[in-house]
Amino acid sequence: MGGAENVVVTLADGMAAKGHEILIVYLTGDAIVTPKNPQIKIVGLGMASAKEFLNAFLKLRKIISEFQPDVIHSHMVHANLLARLVRLTIKIPKLVCTAHSTYEGGRLRMMAYRLTDALADISTNVSKMAVVEFEKLGAVPLGRMIPVLNGIDHRKFSPNDSAREASRKKYCQENEKVFIAIGRLFEAKDYPNLLQAFTQVAQQHKDVKLWIVGDGPLRSNLENLASELGIAKNVLFLGMRHDIAELLNGADVFVLSSAWEGFGLVVAEAMAAEKIVVATDSGGVKEVVGECGFLVPVGNPPALAQAMSDALALPDEKRQSLVRQGSGRVADNYSLDKIIDTWLEIYYSTYDD
Repeated sequence: MGGAENVVVTLADGMAAKGHEILIVYLTGDAIVTPKNPQIKIVGLGMASAKEFLNAFLKLRKIISEFQPDVIHSHMVHANLLARLVRLTIKIPKLVCTAHSTYEGGRLRMMAYRLTDALADISTNVSKMAVVEFEKLGAVPLGRMIPVLNGIDHRKFSPNDSAREASRKKYCQENEKVFIAIGRLFEAKDYPNLLQAFTQVAQQHKDVKLWIVGDGPLRSNLENLASELGIAKNVLFLGMRHDIAELLNGADVFVLSSAWEGFGLVVAEAMAAEKIVVATDSGGVKEVVGECGFLVPVGNPPALAQAMSDALALPDEKRQSLVRQGSGRVADNYSLDKIIDTWLEIYYSTYDD
């Protein structure tokens, strides 16, 4: 469950609504994030490790042979490389490969991207910054990767007073100010940075809470760190959730503490929910936030803490102006309908070597 998975199912639902036939194939694990449209079939390849590669390869090849897609659109490094290799053995009319970050692994993965580049019709990434980083790393030749922004159903995250009241009644006191962070608990999100920053904020401000939404391999380490920092009573680890819009409504300030990002889908969601955004300048996040929030350097808890405090201190008039600018920016630039039209143009386009 993560940003890329949400992007895929949201696009699938949007494409299906326009009359296209969609099949989602995923590599491993359980299908936690699923489309709303029941006609969209989901198939797992069961590739839990490299040992299952051959079986996954053959299964995917069979699926392609039976489904006969006009376009295969793969997402993230493992799926991108697998789809490219399968193309060596079966006809694929169009293959579009999408990376979702400025960083999708070390030198070997970047070399694999470069060596298999010709097997894709075009590669994309989720921000201009991410494309530049892939070019710098030698993963793609110049001009062979283009930026395509992520899209969201911004109406889903519109402010909702009843949702705000319900969330706050469950997880905080009436007078508390709530920061919310959303994302998988792993290295890229740099939650130690956030916990250290929040410690400073909690020392300066009474009645503050931090909701951390998500799960992952670092959860126990982060819970221990919160205890060591003396902020355990102020930090709620809410785990994996399907009510993100409701939780965003209940919070006052959204915080992203990432070490690296491609786009930062949840940043756009927070802006659509009219929340003040405090974020690290990681990857394409700057492109999303623009002038509608606070950006701080990566890995700098004092700077993050100061921005969080500044967000709390905003006068009501300034805060209202900022969040309305942010929601308008998302509606204008990242609406789902607009991004779907962009993808359809790419699917129909011809790319020459």
